[in-house]
Amino acid sequence: MQRLLLAPFLVLPAFCQPPTAQGDLDDYILRAMKTFDVPGVSVAVVKDGAVVFAKGYGVRKLGETAPVDSHTLFGIGSNTKAFTTASLGILVDEGKLSWDDRVVDRLPGFQMYDAYVTHEMTIRDLLTHRSGLGLGAGDLLFFPPSSYTREDIIAKLRYIKPESSFRSKYAYDNLLYMVAGQIIPVVTGKQWQDFIKERIFAPVGMSDSNTSAADFRPDGDFAAPHSEVEGKLQPIPAAQIDNVAPAGAINSSASDMAKWMIVQLGSGKIPDGDQRLFSQRVAKEMWSAQTILPVGDLPPALAALKTNFAAYGLGWLLREYRGYKQVTHDGGLPGYVSRVALIPDLKLGVVVLTNQESVGLLGAISYRILDSYLSAPSMDWVKTIHDIQNMQKAGAADIEKSQTSARNANSKPSLPLEKYSGKYADAWYGDIAISMEQNGLVMRFSHSPALTGDLEHWQYDTFKAHWRDRSLAADAFVTFALNPDGSINQVKMVPVSPLTDFSYDFQDLLIKPKK
Repeated sequence: MQRLLLAPFLVLPAFCQPPTAQGDLDDYILRAMKTFDVPGVSVAVVKDGAVVFAKGYGVRKLGETAPVDSHTLFGIGSNTKAFTTASLGILVDEGKLSWDDRVVDRLPGFQMYDAYVTHEMTIRDLLTHRSGLGLGAGDLLFFPPSSYTREDIIAKLRYIKPESSFRSKYAYDNLLYMVAGQIIPVVTGKQWQDFIKERIFAPVGMSDSNTSAADFRPDGDFAAPHSEVEGKLQPIPAAQIDNVAPAGAINSSASDMAKWMIVQLGSGKIPDGDQRLFSQRVAKEMWSAQTILPVGDLPPALAALKTNFAAYGLGWLLREYRGYKQVTHDGGLPGYVSRVALIPDLKLGVVVLTNQESVGLLGAISYRILDSYLSAPSMDWVKTIHDIQNMQKAGAADIEKSQTSARNANSKPSLPLEKYSGKYADAWYGDIAISMEQNGLVMRFSHSPALTGDLEHWQYDTFKAHWRDRSLAADAFVTFALNPDGSINQVKMVPVSPLTDFSYDFQDLLIKPKK
């Protein structure tokens, strides 16, 4: 694609910079943006209670010239979770709830698949990814954006089967963070978004931030999300995920996130006064290990990331980086990824915000800045991470190639195509329609407009769903199982590529014909 000239936009005096020389860091970030094909980036660094670096690079939207600066808004995705946790921590400080209150005592309509889990689940359990649900279970209820309300989604939790026993295994989820956010209006009478604005944004001074993509103004300083579509990077619409807002809907700037990091590193203390956002006791609890994560082996090129422990706290991932405890979290939305990385012992924090779905760039920039403060050996994180990503892509391509080579392309469907059309439903997702149209079968998820796809015959009674919105990058195999009389018994789906985002949890669906 044609690349735009990237023009850094400096917003702080030149002396406010991390140990890496200003010019070197600028060149490094610009090279990272080019390597990972990212139009716009905003970075901030805080140290010892002060903002020492805040700068934007590139453009807000491809094809336009408006530059990214330190006040440009980006979707921060799951970095929202720390704000939801902090909100609950404020209420813990006020004695209005406890981390270990049972959820059903606060939300009487709450119900999981297993009655025991329903009875025993606490607010702490909502925040620590140990419910027994599988990775990203139920995310199709909101991703791609759906018409379901928060109340609808909570009501559907009872139909999602667990993958493991309660509190036995870590598996990242989003839906239970939304449930946690719904406890706030029950306790305070204020909606989650209003509480965030009044009790966090205002006292911390986060004047740029908002809680919904619907708050973006056409003339506002916000970065448009971008995604690779059929091999070409292009702007895409900002995702409206207000139905799970407490899990990932905040939009913020590097400037505002710098203020947030200073409060976090100060154990809840707001600078320039005696006010606290939350107590030291709550701060310690949020950064204490709640769910232990397995520590796997890394490729030799990533030996610097070796950790002796990994755990999830309350809204934060805890691990080791070069001998220091690191408190960190990534966030992702269609067209955005972000990272917050804190080294509490050094009062050091780094935030990287981007308008492209490139996790590789997050690591390349954040590790480079952390290394400069830790006097670590020089390492080209851009090349290292990019090489590994290319290996992963090649591995995924090999898997898809093997699928194609194993395919029996000469096989035929068991039924005439029109016999596969009809009304279907999954117990937790809801209605799904398959219709026979002019060019073949079309699958439509009733509450998710983007999940409209053409079904191409693959082999036997398996079809491949090609979603018409090609920015999804989530094509799926759709397999029909027949009864002895030739009628359809059920339909199962799995993603085609191993690189498909985990939130496309097609494999958790058990689709049945509607009677």
